[in-house]
Amino acid sequence: MTKLIFKLFIVFCVFTLPLESKNFNNILINGNDRISDDTIKVFSEIPKDKSLNETSLNLILKNLFNTGFFKDVSVIIKNNDLIINVEENPIIQSVLIEGVKTERIRKSINDILTLRDRSSFNIVFAKNDEIAILSTLKDMGYFFATLESSIIEIGDNKVNLIYNIDIGKKARISKISFVGDKKFKDNKLRGVIVSEEYKFWKIVSGKKFLNENLINFDKKLLENFYKNNGFFNVIIQPSFASYLGDNNFDVIYNISSGKKYFFNKLTLNLPVDYNVENFDKLNLLFEDLRGKKYSLNSINLMLDEIDNIVLNKQYEFLNATVSEKIDDNLINLTFNIEESEKFYVETINILGNNITREEVIRNTLLVDEGDPFNELLHNKSINEIKALSYFSKVESEIKNGTSKGKKIINIKVNEKPTGEIMAGAGIGTNGGSVAFGITENNFLGRGIKFGTDLSISDEAVRGIISLDNPNYKGLNRSLGVTLESTVTDRLSNYGYKSIKTGTSFSTGFEYYDDMYLRTGLSTYVEKLETDSTASENLKRQKGSYFDTYVNYTLDYDKRNQRYQTTDGFRSRFSQNIPLASQSYSLTNTYDYKNYNQWLDENIATFGFFVSSSNSLSGKDIKLSERLFLPSNKLRGFEVGKLGPKDGADYIGGNYAASINFSTTLPQIMPNTQNTDFSLFLDAANIWGIDYDSDNGTAFDNSQIRSSIGIAVDFFTPIGPLNFSLTEVLMKHDSDKTETFKFNLGTTF
Repeated sequence: MTKLIFKLFIVFCVFTLPLESKNFNNILINGNDRISDDTIKVFSEIPKDKSLNETSLNLILKNLFNTGFFKDVSVIIKNNDLIINVEENPIIQSVLIEGVKTERIRKSINDILTLRDRSSFNIVFAKNDEIAILSTLKDMGYFFATLESSIIEIGDNKVNLIYNIDIGKKARISKISFVGDKKFKDNKLRGVIVSEEYKFWKIVSGKKFLNENLINFDKKLLENFYKNNGFFNVIIQPSFASYLGDNNFDVIYNISSGKKYFFNKLTLNLPVDYNVENFDKLNLLFEDLRGKKYSLNSINLMLDEIDNIVLNKQYEFLNATVSEKIDDNLINLTFNIEESEKFYVETINILGNNITREEVIRNTLLVDEGDPFNELLHNKSINEIKALSYFSKVESEIKNGTSKGKKIINIKVNEKPTGEIMAGAGIGTNGGSVAFGITENNFLGRGIKFGTDLSISDEAVRGIISLDNPNYKGLNRSLGVTLESTVTDRLSNYGYKSIKTGTSFSTGFEYYDDMYLRTGLSTYVEKLETDSTASENLKRQKGSYFDTYVNYTLDYDKRNQRYQTTDGFRSRFSQNIPLASQSYSLTNTYDYKNYNQWLDENIATFGFFVSSSNSLSGKDIKLSERLFLPSNKLRGFEVGKLGPKDGADYIGGNYAASINFSTTLPQIMPNTQNTDFSLFLDAANIWGIDYDSDNGTAFDNSQIRSSIGIAVDFFTPIGPLNFSLTEVLMKHDSDKTETFKFNLGTTF
């Protein structure tokens, strides 16, 4: 025991006795050519008291090596002189990327390099760049890329750094599989993810290639989908890709959904001096959610309501934590509201945004410089930045400020591609169509959505160019402009051709909770041509028209989610009011849809639609302003082949209305993974003729039409196929019915 104590004492003395310090009078620097003595002294961070021990000397070595400017460094004290010997790294004259012909790929590689032209060569940085290059190529789908680097000395301590790359062929997704306790059919899950299977005709889409970032994004989408459907403990096992040879992979998502959970007791704990009435809306939301299935969207509703309370100046330093307790398949949540420590935001630094302008990011922040620091609003701000979908990664760091009670916030982002090219085609009983589009969600780094679309069908060609700023000048208002042109050629069938070109300006914002208002101004120039086969009414309308409208839409959206909605409703009313027109046509439209889940898995949808178009000046409205029922409002009838007629022409009406009911039927063929069934019942009418034909050939044909049927959605190797079998219950003698209808689409 005595020996052990003695040894511990010796060790203690060794590690606690002060290290011997040496003093120096002068600093001598040798071996430097490009880098000045003063710069090396700054990098070294030499103590001002001119006293150094072993630790201080090692720190000087570390500081100089960390600059990346030196291949070798030594530091000694000799004859009261501090001697720093350095060997400079060579300067890189050029960084050359060889073996890559595509300029887009070359640019992506150059953007991630640490070593660049005229920087100092560093072997560690070069190895890190090699890893980054291969990782970037892998993200692009080049899983078999290889790289060799070489250094060519060109004299005067300069080198060329060459990366010789063989990118190989892109790894293709041959098949996507979902396995495990997945509860949902593959057909539905395939609609959740972004990745898609490779087909030889898909020459535009990049989602057919294996991409690790895209696979991880798919995993996140699947997790959110399951949690929004009540599966609180869902586990998406690390998805993996099985190599099938010839650059083909089978991507497998292993899903363990677990059981479905429901909200039970939701409680709120407040400090004793808080006014409970200020939290009434939150307590009402708790009562409304009790007994409903667990959903991430519902959690977000509760957090949004807490955020609204925080925005009240009375609670600017409020914080909230959530504790959960699970009892069988019931989830009890307790929200603990408390005051946080009082800090103010001194500075917010935005880092890494080499494309996106800084004001675009700052416009999403709920906490600004000089504001009280609130963790809830800060976290929501970070989520708002992520929701922009401009960045592959968003990180934040909160540091102490320059004085007590101050905080510095550093937000670091990594840019990602935000553009997309789309091409598609479809064929069905109503003919074929092709479409092409280009979208850019962060145009010029200004957060502006830019889009171009071109669609061609049997009778029409339509092109549109649009620009939309969703948060104009940080006012939480969108501002958009569109330019469009449509050519409808029905000369061979109906004797007329219409060319309509125009532009529109619009702005929109959230007027109240979930109530959105959008207003706009539209101007169109239209030309109607006819031949001898056209009806007399069409011949009278032949000519050119100039119309200007002011329009608005009120949109009350209470759906639980915009995609694959299972609960809630959406109510929309719009008006198109003429300002300058030859016919002064006023159009009103109301569209309502309600969604409910029953029998645990069935989704029932009820819809009501009504529209009217009449002239305020008592004139006949133009052909392009007459109403036709959309194909999804009344199935079992040929599109545009019912309602008012003038001779053989179906001319549309002044009024249209429909009632629709449908429900999914997952109980039919539940083990068939690529097929979904639904039952529908439609009832509609289109009526009204605001003119008298010369020969009495115009007929209103007003009558309620109705149909019942079954619809099938089937995923084929080409693309989604949907078809319907319909039994018409009520119709007019002049209507043209369509018992079987199908549509097959694909993307390129």
